[in-house]
Amino acid sequence: MNKNIKLAVAGAVLAMSASAANAGIVIPAGDWTLDVNGNVNAYMNFTKGNDSNTVTGGLAATKQTTGSNTVKGINTGLLPAWLGFTGKTRQNDLDVEFTISLQPGVSANDISGDGAFVDGTKASNGSKMLNRQTYLSFGDKSWGSIKLGKDLGIFASDAILNDMTLLGVGSGAGLSGSSANTTNGGIGTGYLYAAWKGQVAYTTPNMNGFQATVGITNPNMGSLETSQSRFGIEGKASYSFAANDVTGKIWVSGLSNRVKTDEVAAVAAAYGSVSAASTTNTIVVRPAVAFVPQYTYNANVFDIGGTVNYAGFGLTGYYYNGEGVGTTLVGANAISADGQKRDSDGGYVQLTYVLPVKTKLGVAWGESNLDKAGNDTDDLLKTNERWTVGAYHPITKHLNLVAEYNHISSENHRGEENKSYTGSLGAILFF
Repeated sequence: MNKNIKLAVAGAVLAMSASAANAGIVIPAGDWTLDVNGNVNAYMNFTKGNDSNTVTGGLAATKQTTGSNTVKGINTGLLPAWLGFTGKTRQNDLDVEFTISLQPGVSANDISGDGAFVDGTKASNGSKMLNRQTYLSFGDKSWGSIKLGKDLGIFASDAILNDMTLLGVGSGAGLSGSSANTTNGGIGTGYLYAAWKGQVAYTTPNMNGFQATVGITNPNMGSLETSQSRFGIEGKASYSFAANDVTGKIWVSGLSNRVKTDEVAAVAAAYGSVSAASTTNTIVVRPAVAFVPQYTYNANVFDIGGTVNYAGFGLTGYYYNGEGVGTTLVGANAISADGQKRDSDGGYVQLTYVLPVKTKLGVAWGESNLDKAGNDTDDLLKTNERWTVGAYHPITKHLNLVAEYNHISSENHRGEENKSYTGSLGAILFF
């Protein structure tokens, strides 16, 4: 796993007196030290959704078209199964490092169970292999480090790395081998997804607990922009502290993207999907949208958060606010059909406590809000809200049992609401 994720998981696991995530399998190899690391996790998920209201951008599971209100599946949680390879060396007064990682699915729902191809096309519910990291870095503790390649985004990275559902499920559980491959955790119900991005980033040395990162990133706009007009700009600053038995961290971060849509992609921005290839000149016609012109706008967002730990207790608070960034994923549902930017905000609060038997108990509440703009209808999402109760118990140095309950509600601007309930049981093994 990448350095940030290893540290976050190490912190979560160490709070339960398991130290597996500090390092993987270390192999000396000439001038290099190779670290083979990762995890395997799987959860049985039981989800119930009784409602079927139209909430564009809602995350609550709805009643199935078959009439059933329950879904059962076996999947990875928020953190996918992971196999990472990190090499480190010291050369010419520089610390040089590379990381390459793969994230396989643990379950599939196609007829063969192996993510089979049907008529040359991969089954939509087959397991997938992800590639979230391929980067190099170099630097020195005296002046900092430079990273080039694909890694977790800078903005909102601390929000996900401090989410207790990183060791569990959160929202988004569904069928086995679902096309998403992982669940959402608290993404979209308290924070925006940092995503995995190509980037060139500079990180300062640690200066008595203060550290900052600034970088240009690939804005990951998907079908929103066929010709990327500029890089994304992201940055964050943090301060870690320790005083007697109290430890903690506070941080701020931000993101700015320049978005230029085409006619087809403008519909995607408003409705969250595209039904025609953006490489054609086809104009997508949807209800009440006969022609959608091109729009150009700036998408900006900032956040602030903090976490503090004392005597087995951990408290985390987080808030974000943006315009033109949408909700859940940066750029999803970001503008109205007539090109007006939607404002959004949200946050979460999380309280954990480690029992004398090393079981970590936690409760969290979070919500993400999306305002109407332009000619939006009342079907648009107003709020995704989540309540999570979890228990995380280390039965060995490397293996943790997990039990979670998540209540998700999605409400549109008409006041209609979908509610779903997910119970999860499983385990996560770090190496």
